[in-house]
Amino acid sequence: MNDCTRNAGPNGSGRVRIVHEIESRSVTGEGNSQDRVETDEDRQAAPWPSTLQSKERHVRVTAKSIEFMEVGPRDGLQNEKTIISTQDKLELIARAIDAGARRIEVTSFVNPRRVPQMADAAEVCAGLPEADGVIYTGLVLNAKGGERAIATGRIHELGAVCVASDRFAIANQGQTSMESVEAAKGLVAMAKDAGLRGQATIGAAFGCPFEGEIAEDHVIAMARALAEADPVEITLADTIGVADPAHVSRLVTAVGEAIGPIPVRVHFHNTRGTGVANVWAAVEAGARVVDAALGGLGGCPFAPGAAGNVASEDVVYMLHRAGVETGMDLEKLVAANAWLSGVMDRTLPSMVARAPAFPMQQQA
Repeated sequence: MNDCTRNAGPNGSGRVRIVHEIESRSVTGEGNSQDRVETDEDRQAAPWPSTLQSKERHVRVTAKSIEFMEVGPRDGLQNEKTIISTQDKLELIARAIDAGARRIEVTSFVNPRRVPQMADAAEVCAGLPEADGVIYTGLVLNAKGGERAIATGRIHELGAVCVASDRFAIANQGQTSMESVEAAKGLVAMAKDAGLRGQATIGAAFGCPFEGEIAEDHVIAMARALAEADPVEITLADTIGVADPAHVSRLVTAVGEAIGPIPVRVHFHNTRGTGVANVWAAVEAGARVVDAALGGLGGCPFAPGAAGNVASEDVVYMLHRAGVETGMDLEKLVAANAWLSGVMDRTLPSMVARAPAFPMQQQA
């Protein structure tokens, strides 16, 4: 496979990625390839990126911008053994806002005995800064959690979760996979009834710590069922960091086609070092919202071996270098990383925060 990137549009604006996939050779040893712009019919017949069986070159325009979701205050901290003070959580949220975040997952309304780090959810919400244009999200797993979130008066969006395997769904929230879908639909409806936004996440969409591979058709069916509740978006979460870019491209494309015009959001963990590559594959496949956590912190208490989220700094650096806007200030993210490293008393996983700035600032 050969690929290249070129500028297109007025003044070179708009990045176009060209992927040349060579036709498999016949028994006679002959093969050919052909260039043309992909059509709607092509996408329906063989969602891009195609497998190696594709015979033609495809042209796809990469998004010029995505919506960025900072999940550090919730998913970044939830698995930490040392309890972080409410004041430090609020400072993390304030620094994320200062760096440009306009959607922040601030806490979760779950059983504090199972997730002690989130026991101060009400206190965090009470201290949230008043910030125009910022959407605060609270993760909820059931109606009781939804009621607690709504009662704070500070949450703008309920984030419901369902899980793509039965064993993980039972470990995470005491339900089978499809029961968790119905519960998530109910939470989206609860959010709407309260005048809030509701979104839904499919956890373990790319692999399960207990059952292994997850059938893509099952995830697509879950997404279709969730779409019946009309959430603001549906998230595909790689909870344990097993996804690869090809898998991401296939699933994001297929789910996007199944639920459109509802946007696809993505959530990746960097357990095996593929997280940032997976973000790029998702954006190229049409994902419109990307999660990341400052410093690359994160993990799931109920998913053995799950490591940190993709780091906000790493994701923003990669997307900005590729010409995709996020609304985030990389320099402020790196500064926030230095502060958070002090709070955590260790160097955080983010690569960009440990590297020299690039491009270098011009000397006056």
